[in-house]
Amino acid sequence: MASVVENERRGTRTSAVMDEIRRRIADRALTSGEKLPSIRRFAAAMKVSPSTVVEAYDRLAAEGLIRARPGSGFYVAGAQPPLALAELQPRLDRAIDPFWVSRQSLDAGPQMLRPGCGWLPPDWLPTAALRRAVRALAKADDAVLTDYGSTRGQGGLRALLARQFASEGIVAGPDQILLTGSGTQAIDLVCRFLLQPGDTVLLDDPCYFNFQALLRAHRATIVSVPYTASGSDVARFAEAVETHRPRLYVTNSAIHNPTGASLSPQTAHRILTLAAAHDLIIVEDDIFADFEPEPSPRLAALDGLARVVRIGSFSKTLSASVRCGYIAARPDWIEGLVDLQVATSFGGPSPVAAELVAGTLHDGSYRKHLAALHLKLAKRRRDMTAMLEPLGIRPFVQPRGGYYLWCSLPAGQDASVLAKAAMAEGVVLAPGNVFSVAGTAMGMMRFNVAQMDSDVMDILRRLL
Repeated sequence: MASVVENERRGTRTSAVMDEIRRRIADRALTSGEKLPSIRRFAAAMKVSPSTVVEAYDRLAAEGLIRARPGSGFYVAGAQPPLALAELQPRLDRAIDPFWVSRQSLDAGPQMLRPGCGWLPPDWLPTAALRRAVRALAKADDAVLTDYGSTRGQGGLRALLARQFASEGIVAGPDQILLTGSGTQAIDLVCRFLLQPGDTVLLDDPCYFNFQALLRAHRATIVSVPYTASGSDVARFAEAVETHRPRLYVTNSAIHNPTGASLSPQTAHRILTLAAAHDLIIVEDDIFADFEPEPSPRLAALDGLARVVRIGSFSKTLSASVRCGYIAARPDWIEGLVDLQVATSFGGPSPVAAELVAGTLHDGSYRKHLAALHLKLAKRRRDMTAMLEPLGIRPFVQPRGGYYLWCSLPAGQDASVLAKAAMAEGVVLAPGNVFSVAGTAMGMMRFNVAQMDSDVMDILRRLL
């Protein structure tokens, strides 16, 4: 007769088998109507006895999650549960859950302070130029206000981007550029085009947190590589591509988010050499390019868009309300991406949004706005660095541009604990582990210097 301890152990093993089947169904590794692994094969995989798997399958069948077909085996029953992105990762504390931080930043009322958000305040953006573009749009052809967009997007804006790329050493005609509904949609389209569920994708650690969320929606396997002051840690990058054979590497080259670092020529060369050797495709998100006083190395320029896809948008320097992004890639890939965008969005971005962006970029004041913004942000970064220093908060690097400071907190300070306390004070912060796939940035915080003021500093002083 089995002892009580033996029964408890068997029950624990049975629960583990059941949990694994539930996880595979939730992750859509097993879909409705699909056959489960055979009892003997799954017992070997789980390192349990066949009788344990039989008991687990019988219990799951009693729950209605799977069903038995005599003589055939067990199959997933019923309709597939709705996709819940939050369930595709280990349960995170809300203070470091990317979805929660995004929601707090996006839904915060005017009374909330948002040094953890990822955009500039309205009075830092060229609203006068936008208003002129809106007035000009009122006189546009009726079709601009009523029709679907063309499949590649507004031709004038694509031509303007092609000229800008040429000045950076990237040869890409207007037909090699696809306008999208946003920068996020650009990444989504590229992932739809190039990834299959289960493919491995390399990310920087830390990285922009929505890269992680989007890749989970595509059922990708995420592997992270530490990011240094000059780009990805090349030795760890080489080890990762050799071991995991990733399909994609998604990164920022210019003014990296969140670190503010810039890619060095040596690191760029080594990354491209490794990518070529291992058939790795690189997605270079260049959304912060216009914040650089002088261009740093670009993977897309060095590679010639052979295995690098460049994406970007205008939400950081122009308007997050007027959504419009772009993809620049090989001509054959652009053809496939056009079809995919038609299938998912029926055409390019809103003609109204594209016309507004084009009108504002053509406005002679836009470059003056950027020049003034560079100076204003440089001063704000210096001022905030000096104000944070007495609190023991120090930047990882001094960025060449942009509005982020990636900072270490005083020794022993947990950024998620600080973020919770700040939220209770009406301040949205961005703690380090929101950006870290490996969860190794507990003592780091990303600050948006343009969203910081004396009230934020007073609250930080009180909480630290």
